[in-house]
Amino acid sequence: MAEVTWRPHGRDRRSTRAVRVRTSVALVALLVLAVLLVPALVPVDQQAVDLSARLQAPSWSHPFGTDDVGRDLLLRCVYGLRISLLVGLVAALVATVIGTAVGAAAGALGGWTDRLVMRVVDTLSSIPHLLLGIFLVAMFRPGVWPVVVSVALTHWLSTARIVRAEVLSLRSRPFVDAAVSGGASRWRITVRHLVPGVLPQAGLAAVLMVPHAMWHESALSFLGLGLPAHQASLGNLVQGARGSLLAGDWWPTLFPGLFLIVPTLAIAGLAGAWRERRNPRRRSELTL
Repeated sequence: MAEVTWRPHGRDRRSTRAVRVRTSVALVALLVLAVLLVPALVPVDQQAVDLSARLQAPSWSHPFGTDDVGRDLLLRCVYGLRISLLVGLVAALVATVIGTAVGAAAGALGGWTDRLVMRVVDTLSSIPHLLLGIFLVAMFRPGVWPVVVSVALTHWLSTARIVRAEVLSLRSRPFVDAAVSGGASRWRITVRHLVPGVLPQAGLAAVLMVPHAMWHESALSFLGLGLPAHQASLGNLVQGARGSLLAGDWWPTLFPGLFLIVPTLAIAGLAGAWRERRNPRRRSELTL
């Protein structure tokens, strides 16, 4: 059977990308506004217990329903998203800085330094991130910053690989040869030419790392190793709703899960549009 390839018209491709970008931006803006405004506009303590209102289904007074001790789930999800975004943003930033520094050093120095660094990266990559994160978190008391450190120290490896590959590619460019011929030192070439050249790739890796870090934090909290049980986080909310789900109450599990899925899709949409914008030669193809 003959292979048929369909290439969309440039205008259709641009309009599809524009719709995806606008939708992603709208979702991100909506979530940020919810995190900033809902706690200020709704003067209700999200920790307030009301056993007379426990496990109420979604209604006008409680749009997301209530949990097993009568706390409003909308407020709990918003506070949980705030914690997850904080962990995701800070951990992604720290991991990107570490990965960029390590990858740039390995690619720029080359030789035995490159081989040693990449063997360390390969060794750490062979250990599952969650298992390594559990080991790191177990050394501290439950809290936000131990989780941030755990996520950052387990997520810089992929950034280091990306940055190293980009540095090796830049080293063969004519402007680097010109700098070498001009007598520039290796340090100057790395700082002035190689590192700025890899910043777009490192930035894209950081953006994509944010939802990954959020899921990692939620997994640790779900296992009881992340944030304290009384503190609102999306992982804690899902973990606390297991008994309610088995009893047939779906809302304590559904809405925290949506607060994890929606930011992931929105950030992935923005990152995909950024990637396509930086690579205008890329063409979408549908193979039948």
